[in-house]
Parts: sequence; structure tokens; C-alpha cells
Amino acid sequence: MVLSLIRILAAFPLAFLAGKLVSKVKLPSILGWLIAGMILGPHAIGLINDAVLDAQWYQTVIHIMECAVGLMIGTELVWSKIKKSGRAIVITTLTQSLGTFLLVSAVFAVVFQISGIPLYLAVIFGGIALATAPAPALSIVKEFGTDGPVTKTLIPMAALDDMVGVVVFFTTISIVAGTVSDQKFPVWMIAAIVLLPLAIGAVVGIPAGFALKKERPKGPTLAILCFFILATAALGFFVNNYIMPSPVLNFMLMGMAFSAVFSNLITQERLEQILSMFNPILGICMITVILNLGAPLDYHLIMGAGLFTVIYIIARACGKYFGAWFGAKMTKSPDTVRKYLGLTLLPHSGVSLVFTGIAVSVLSGPAPESAKIIQGTIAAAAVINEVIAVIVAKKGFEWAGEFHKV
Repeated sequence: MVLSLIRILAAFPLAFLAGKLVSKVKLPSILGWLIAGMILGPHAIGLINDAVLDAQWYQTVIHIMECAVGLMIGTELVWSKIKKSGRAIVITTLTQSLGTFLLVSAVFAVVFQISGIPLYLAVIFGGIALATAPAPALSIVKEFGTDGPVTKTLIPMAALDDMVGVVVFFTTISIVAGTVSDQKFPVWMIAAIVLLPLAIGAVVGIPAGFALKKERPKGPTLAILCFFILATAALGFFVNNYIMPSPVLNFMLMGMAFSAVFSNLITQERLEQILSMFNPILGICMITVILNLGAPLDYHLIMGAGLFTVIYIIARACGKYFGAWFGAKMTKSPDTVRKYLGLTLLPHSGVSLVFTGIAVSVLSGPAPESAKIIQGTIAAAAVINEVIAVIVAKKGFEWAGEFHKV
């Protein structure tokens, strides 16, 4: 453990430096953190090797930090701020997520029919494709101080998108598993994966709201907030390890629910005061989470990417962009939301790799060739898409005119 800790402590400043270097050429720092993760990960230099990535203490720390990063979403879910646009956010979330699922599934149904590959793989590809990784876009929001219709739509959408993604993917994989495998996901598990993180966060968020309501100096305020973040994560670990059949709960969703509840129990002035105090800690958590996101990505896959990977990236991008455009059009959202929201929804890799791992574990026994197709296609797409998506997401906010508004 000591050696692994030294490796992480050495990797962090290198990632920070990479972010600074990338920002010098007007690109988001997250791109530097992500590339640093790939270079320092087990597929390149190996400073962050498999032993580190698989260590229980390391996974625990990452989940706690994911919980902290969830505050970027939850603290924006103040009822007085979102009640006017709530309907538009829900409708646009559904059109872009379900639109992506349907488009990717349809495209691969045609491709796999021609290629003689089982058609059930098409809906698995669709189920993986609809999910969006919120951390990359949120890091751009934080770094460039974005604000405006696109930012205000994206942040609450990040939480809803995760929920829709979980429901669709696990419903899809349950049907496929029941058809080709002995592994079957019970129906209650689909609901639990969505509702339990929200319940865990809400349960801890209520006492946190009362504790944080009173104005205190910076030290005691941060101590109280960190205590409740740790309490949220601890309850999440307990439920994940002792109640769920496998540890699949989303800790960022827990952090989102926790912070959404306490944010609605305190004044806006107090909330802004707390966030300004917490920003340095949030920055550390964000860099570490993105570094962890990049480390498992194998840059060699860029060279080996095949036709399926290219089709997947293009079909998913079209689903996200035109689904968001259609939802914004339906709800009469501002023009900037219609034109640019879809560009900010392209980051994908963290969620896609988790879903891919589950799909591969389900299919590796009864359909090993199908498992290889999923693993090879999505793993390569995760590397290529993430680099492109971060740049495109940044341009989306820039073209929307939302830079440096905070």
C-alpha cells in the first residue's frame, strides 16, 4: 500500500502539470489530466499500474472523491433555480438519451445483419452508448467559469442522464442475459441501482443541511462538509458491499443527491460561501477522478480501431446531438441550447467502460465472440472519443458564448 500511495502522489503533480501545459494552448486542462492518465497508466509507463488500480484502498478513495465531485451537480439543483426549466430538462434528457439508444441500436442492427453477427449485440451497443460521463463537461464548467442556458441545462441533465442510462442499460442486459446466458438481473436490481444512491444521499443530506445552515469559520465549515461527504460514502460502501449482489452503485449520484438536499435547506448566500471554501478540495478530487478515468485507457487501441469503432463514435455523436436538438426544439429552449447542448454531451468513457465490463462478464461464457466484439469496439471508442469529445465540449460552451461568466 505504501508503494502504491507513493505512485499516486507522484502521478498527481504530473497530471496537474499536464493540465497546465494543455491550457497554454487554449484547450481544457482535463485533456491534459486524461492524457497523463493514459501515459502514466498500465498500458504505457506503468506508474499507475494494475496493482494500484485494483487495490481496495485506492477504489475506496476514488469513490469518496466521486462523491465529492457530485457536489458540482447537486449544488445546482436548487428548486428555486430549476423549477422554471424542469420540464424542458426532463424532456431533453429523454430525447437525447433514448434517441442515442435507438439510433445506435438501429445502425448496428443493419451492420450486424450484413456481417452475420447476432442482432442482440446491437441493443447492447445502444444501451452502452446512451450514457454520458458528467465529470469531463463539469470540469470544463469549473475551469472556464461557464454560465448561461447551456450550462444551466447540462448540469441537472447530468444527473437525470445517469438515471436513464442505468435503467435502459440494465433492462437491456437483463433481457439479453435471460436469452443467451444463465445470468439474470432481477427487476428490483434495476430500480435499486437508480433509487438507492438517491436515497443514501438524501438521508445524509438532511442533517448536513441543518449542520451547515449556521455560519461558521472556514475550518469548522469544511470539517462538517467533509464529515458528511465521508458519511455518504460510508453508507454507500455498506449498501454496495453488504446489500447489493454486486458493487454497482454510482457514488457521484450519491454526492449529487446529498448536496442537492442540503443546498435546498440553506440560503443561497451560505451555499456560495461553502462552495468557495470547498473549491480547492473539489479541484484535487476532480484531477484525481479524471486521472483514474484515463489510466485504464489503452492508447494502442487508437491504432487498432476498426470500422465498428468508427461507426459507434459517429452514430453516438449523431444521437446525442440531434436528440438534444430535438428536445430543445420541442420545449422552445434558447437557440444556444438547441445548437450546442449536444456537443457538451459527447464525453463518455467512464460510464461506457463500466457498462462494457458488465456486458462482457455476462457474455464471456455463453457467447465469447460477442464479448470480444463489445470489448474491442467500446474500449477503442473510449480512448478516441474521449480525446475528441473533451475538445468538442469545450468548443460547445465557447460557441454558446458562456465562457468566463462566473
